[in-house]
Amino acid sequence: MEGDSAQRDSTTPDDAPLTSFIPTISIISPAYDERPNIIPLTEAISRTMAGIAWELIIVDDDSPDGTAQEVLKAAQAGFPVRCIRRIGRRGLSSAVVEGALASNAEYIAVMDADLQHDESILPDMLRLLRDGKADLVIGSRQEAEGGFGGFSGKRQRLSDLGARLSALVIGSKVSDPMSGYFAMKRDTFHACIYDLSQQGYKILLDILTSSPRQLTIAEVPYAFRSRSEGKSKLDVMILAEFLFLLIEKLTRGLIPPRFVLFCLVGGLGLVFHLLILRVMWMAGAGFMSAQITASYCAMALNYVVNNAVTYRSQRLKGWRFVLGYFVFSAVCTVGAVANIGVADLVLAGAGNSWPLAGIAGALMGAVFNFGAATKLVWSQRRRPRPAIVKAMT
Repeated sequence: MEGDSAQRDSTTPDDAPLTSFIPTISIISPAYDERPNIIPLTEAISRTMAGIAWELIIVDDDSPDGTAQEVLKAAQAGFPVRCIRRIGRRGLSSAVVEGALASNAEYIAVMDADLQHDESILPDMLRLLRDGKADLVIGSRQEAEGGFGGFSGKRQRLSDLGARLSALVIGSKVSDPMSGYFAMKRDTFHACIYDLSQQGYKILLDILTSSPRQLTIAEVPYAFRSRSEGKSKLDVMILAEFLFLLIEKLTRGLIPPRFVLFCLVGGLGLVFHLLILRVMWMAGAGFMSAQITASYCAMALNYVVNNAVTYRSQRLKGWRFVLGYFVFSAVCTVGAVANIGVADLVLAGAGNSWPLAGIAGALMGAVFNFGAATKLVWSQRRRPRPAIVKAMT
């Protein structure tokens, strides 16, 4: 079969068993609802990688369209492709990390599963790595022979803006830091794994800013293609997560991106709180009853928005959503007490400065609410250890 022939290259003995074969390069493709593109992608890579030992690892975020089943079909046809199916986890960057950690190859490449990345430059990217000319090779749309053929004018302008913003943390050493198409040595990837934020969709920028040493970088031009099947994943949250990644890198991890988003949602809740307070005042309600009602309405809004946006990869549903609301409300109530306590202490020691006391209390409340909510409301559920693991420990 075509897939079997792709399993060997000139460095593999003819009599070596396929079961002991380790590919030269693993191609990692995060996917969500990409079923129509899986077979065409696999066939295209197979054609361009003839004579090179390769494998394709599709990291599927539990797509409802049957992406994982399509990967199995490609594997049964003899192609060197496998699927990592993630349940309860979402996100391109973390998908790339899981795929790369599952690879035994000396080199790894990252490309989208939607056929918009030109697979024909993969051999050139690998050659630069094998010849020792680069630690990381980027498929660049900004080089002279590259292009944004699949981009609208608006999306290209957004990409250009992202590149300029990226220069704040990495300088101008690469032309296309927003590229999602690159290849690198496995050891280079493992050297920065613990410093990756794994948030958002710009994993290349994350790697460039997390490497513990200066990387030798090469760029290979390619023309970005238009999507023929499926839907684009670009939305407002992807752009927001990119900005949060920049914040994290500029502050060297001092400010977690999720905390920034949590505080922005809190600001939205404050506006809603004041709106409810105004409406109840106009209706003739007493201040205390209006304040309590507005507080819990704001908590409900904050909870719903945080569940949908801030913690969307750990989104609660069903009875867990209802239970989470009560836990979140309890956390915010304790946070309000902490807010008042800290504000009172600062007020007593700062010469009766109301603004300073208010800021200190609000900051304390935000930090407490974020930490407690992350731990108690949206914590990742840990599954019971299998019996065999318990026996080993």
